[in-house]
Amino acid sequence: MTALNADLGADLNAQLSCLQLSLTDQVAHLVLNRPESLNTMHPTFWRELDQLLEQLHRSGQARALVISSTGKHFSAGMALEAFGGAITLNDASPEGRAAICDLLAGMQATFSRLDKLRIPVIAAIHGGCIGGALDMVAAACIRYATRDAFFCIQEINIGMVADVGSLQRLPGLMPMGLLKELAYTGRRLGAEQAQACGLVTALFDTQEALVQAALACAREIAAKPPVAIWGSKQALHYAREHSLEDSLQQMGWLQAGIWSNRHVREAVSAQQQRRAAQFPDLATLTPFVEYQKQ
Repeated sequence: MTALNADLGADLNAQLSCLQLSLTDQVAHLVLNRPESLNTMHPTFWRELDQLLEQLHRSGQARALVISSTGKHFSAGMALEAFGGAITLNDASPEGRAAICDLLAGMQATFSRLDKLRIPVIAAIHGGCIGGALDMVAAACIRYATRDAFFCIQEINIGMVADVGSLQRLPGLMPMGLLKELAYTGRRLGAEQAQACGLVTALFDTQEALVQAALACAREIAAKPPVAIWGSKQALHYAREHSLEDSLQQMGWLQAGIWSNRHVREAVSAQQQRRAAQFPDLATLTPFVEYQKQ
């Protein structure tokens, strides 16, 4: 296994203990790769995911991200054994309970990286998408699934409230009444109903067809101007939390900030000439604290 490459100029390829990342034709593909444990999420998973998403965000090489998985299920969610070992939740004092809040904030921030990523995220879901896995795919832009996929807010079945994003993100993705039923009962939501309510965009007969469709969608996105895709994601995310008037005003500022006559001419010319358009990648990001002192 190779360690995560900190050099953002290098290829975005990594084989870690829980995750595998590859980059092909400007499409990043992140694979959950612990099928023997149903791709459960333990501290190492969170650490690796956080690192890979940070690298993807800072690098301008990838123009879309596909997340898929291996084995029988997409993911069985949080590894419960972690709470008996690596993770300690102290409910014996108000100070200990306050620390639980900060611990959860860190876990929530990892999945929020998907939401805030500069590029679109497509989740390709097969089999069970349970508990924390549903929290994760709720932060994606697009969800595809196999016909045998199912979704479950598992936390209520083990005596707790779902706490890493499902109850906050899913109200914008599906009817509230159905979501409350799932949250209160822990029932499984099948793929057909998930598509009917809008949680899932498309269904596929096999996992192979699912992943190929997700990658094809990602390649289609990657053919567009990355800065225009970035602007579209910014506008959509702003609109979901603001009024129509505020969102229209923000759209004017956003368009004025990223407008490019060159990109429009290139897109039109490429269509007329029946060729692939050529657009620059997003700029590599360097956090201010990493700039060397002058």
